[in-house]
Amino acid sequence: MRRPARPLPIRELRDLLALAGPLIAAQLAQIGMNTVDTVMAGRLGPDALAGIALGGVVYQSTLILGMGVLFAVAPLVSGALGADRPDRAGRTARQGLWLALLLGVPITLGLREVGPLLQHLGQDPDTAALAGGYLGTVAFGYLPALALVAARGFLEGIGDARPIMVTLILGIGANVVANDALMFGRYGLPALGLVGTGVATALVYTAMATALLAYVALRHPRYRVLRGLRRPDPGVLREIFALGWPIGLTLGFEAALFAITAVLMGTFGPDALAGHQIAIQAASVTFMVPVGLANATGVRVARAAGARDRTGVRRAGLTGIGVAVAFMSLTALVFRFAPDLVVAAFLDPTAPGNAATVRFAATFLGIAAIFQVVDGVQVTASGALRGLRDTRVPMLLSFVSYGVVGLGSGVTLAFAADLAGRGLWIGLVIGLATAATLLTTRFLRATRPGAGALPGVPDPAADGVH
Repeated sequence: MRRPARPLPIRELRDLLALAGPLIAAQLAQIGMNTVDTVMAGRLGPDALAGIALGGVVYQSTLILGMGVLFAVAPLVSGALGADRPDRAGRTARQGLWLALLLGVPITLGLREVGPLLQHLGQDPDTAALAGGYLGTVAFGYLPALALVAARGFLEGIGDARPIMVTLILGIGANVVANDALMFGRYGLPALGLVGTGVATALVYTAMATALLAYVALRHPRYRVLRGLRRPDPGVLREIFALGWPIGLTLGFEAALFAITAVLMGTFGPDALAGHQIAIQAASVTFMVPVGLANATGVRVARAAGARDRTGVRRAGLTGIGVAVAFMSLTALVFRFAPDLVVAAFLDPTAPGNAATVRFAATFLGIAAIFQVVDGVQVTASGALRGLRDTRVPMLLSFVSYGVVGLGSGVTLAFAADLAGRGLWIGLVIGLATAATLLTTRFLRATRPGAGALPGVPDPAADGVH
């Protein structure tokens, strides 16, 4: 007897999870670098944790912006292969490396000058000095990190993703060893403290980018990715940038909300900033699961859109959003009812000197329980819209949500309503909830029956398809 076919929603869920699994693993490995830095900095004490909170958010925000632009490499490489143009795929990857260089050099120089600026923004002088020392060294990992994204985009585009996961996982292990050696002075090396954390991270990003590019050159020589690097191609550079800048700004607006919030949090003292860093880092780790789901959701939506299956597009998008809500609801329960377990992963909650930091972290984690769910919704809704090649309007919606609503409400509640750090966190929730509402509404309107052509997908009547 023939086995009954699975209902369509169940098949969609199965296909989504099968695709999302390796993407989630890669995202968790990516965030693992910053998590290792934060956890190990906690062993240096609350002052170091506050320093890496301030320096780390500046570094990660600029890195997210650059990575977002280079996320365009993967779809362009994939499209070139679909058109049977392997030469175009290799050229796109090469120009991705050029774009990494053009973005990386000026930003690296700028990051090294941020330290003194932080002291003029109301930060604790000792915290600003620690953050500046960290940024002065980790900045040298910025260009290799962008080169790593370009190489990753090429491998994703040709369907060879396993080396990406292997490289990132090995990179986490290398970062632990390098941090231990340079932070605490192991193996005859000097104890550099937080500066050593930056040196270790920069070295590991350089090693990962070198390893992945060597793999590309040796395993896929026919694409000639590393040949002809002396000759930039302005046309291909413009193509990558045109597709990537809305993605980069969309991610950048959200990152800027968190960066500015961290800077403002620093005005309430190093204990508040250290507690903020614990809560944000924990939320960042759990956030990688819906990020992987968002990438997979975008692929599923794009596949259905290519077949002009409006019902399939809607089903794929809502399945991704639903899975993200389910997962983030579970993590929200942990944040709300077991914050001590989360805090203990970063520092010793029984140490008397950590008491104030622990109280702040527990308070912020309680608010993060709401933060979790809306953050999962907004990122998967954004991924679904990317599957429809709808990036510019979502970019504007993100700016309004994060730059106007989220930041504005956070500042008002923190300073005018005298809620201090809690007010800033409530602002984060309001901004993310606004983005979740606007982006989900746009997706639902675009995919409702009778809504006309899907964004980014030609109308059948316009291209002769009936």
